[in-house]
Amino acid sequence: MTDTVGRLLEFRMPDVGEGLTEAEVLTWYVRPGDTVVDGQTVCEIETAKAVVELPIPFDGVVQELRCAEGERVAVGAVVITVADAEVQAAPELPETPQAAPQRQPVLVGYGVAPEAAKRRRRTADPTATRPAGPGRVLAKPPVRKLAKDLGVDLACVLPSGPNGIITRADVHAAAKAADTAAVPASAPPEPVPAPGGEPRETRVPVRGVRRATAAAVTSSAFSAPHVTEFVTVDVTRTMKLVRELKREPRFADRRVGPLLLVARALLVAIERNPEINASWDDEAQEIVRKNYVNLGIAAATPRGLIVPNIKDAHMLSLAALAGALDDLVDAARAGRTSPAALSGGTVTVTNIGVFGVDSGTPILNPGEAAILAVGAIGSHPWVHKGKVTSRQIVTLALSFDHRLVDGELGSKVLADVAAVLERPSRLIAWS
Repeated sequence: MTDTVGRLLEFRMPDVGEGLTEAEVLTWYVRPGDTVVDGQTVCEIETAKAVVELPIPFDGVVQELRCAEGERVAVGAVVITVADAEVQAAPELPETPQAAPQRQPVLVGYGVAPEAAKRRRRTADPTATRPAGPGRVLAKPPVRKLAKDLGVDLACVLPSGPNGIITRADVHAAAKAADTAAVPASAPPEPVPAPGGEPRETRVPVRGVRRATAAAVTSSAFSAPHVTEFVTVDVTRTMKLVRELKREPRFADRRVGPLLLVARALLVAIERNPEINASWDDEAQEIVRKNYVNLGIAAATPRGLIVPNIKDAHMLSLAALAGALDDLVDAARAGRTSPAALSGGTVTVTNIGVFGVDSGTPILNPGEAAILAVGAIGSHPWVHKGKVTSRQIVTLALSFDHRLVDGELGSKVLADVAAVLERPSRLIAWS
């Protein structure tokens, strides 16, 4: 906060995540003329990794909102200007106010980006439909996204949820009401609908997590030479162990499933083959081997695919790992995954089996050397002890960066994961 009196204060977009250069303003909670205090949330933004509320670092009266809701703003750009009481009482503001020195909040990361990213053209006055007063529109991130997709202004929606929270039903009702409004005579003719009455095309803006994911997988696919190996495993004993763990008191308040034991099996395989837990430094032409494992878990969320990771997963007991997986999943589903949880991963597990898919070729998370895909577990005929019988079978797929992982190393890691899942007693014997 600045101590300078009589100056216009500028609040700039902070760096809310390592490597991020811009963010999209989702919702303004204030309007010009509102009084704000140090630490008050003035807007909500969406980065490529998370939804974040921005607190303002000084007191004063809002003079101007420099960007509209839905606009992408570069890190370091001014988003709001605030004047203190003396400036507000003055006859008029200077035509070219000078920004006072102030603290620049950095929530996560290493400061503002040196270059400004491209800004989206303004599409609306940010205060046009904002209700009078400092009242805040309450809605969860998925509901906000739905409103944007449907073109509904949340400030004009009547909430029906507890404590004045806007629900998905409220947004759909507002959208339906808008659709029934009269269309101006000058409006262009509607395109001919497709069979069934559906629009012929639907255009969805590429932004936020989807835009970041597209850039990341494209970069990964064309910068790291991928190799994928597959193995089919009898996991009947693992499924039996899952049922036994569910009955143990230390796992009573945890979700225990096959993913937990797959994660532990991968950690065991990395302990036996640590060279795979590495990254490729192209600039230095070095292989960087990590002496820790930050285990990424691919998660499908309403905002798109994200890969938060469990820090130092190799140091956790099985019960602690189960707890960490629970926390990770809960945060992802609620849209509360922090930018810190999305950075620094060293190896990833993706569970495509939950969608009934047997196998696939996963793309590496950028900066990592390996990713393990787990297919659907089901009953299949299998030769067991010399007889064909029904067993629980799964297919595992391991993709790895062939620049630093050769076929031998990749095969050893996949074989070790399979061996642990086939006979889970090796979780203890090999740990």
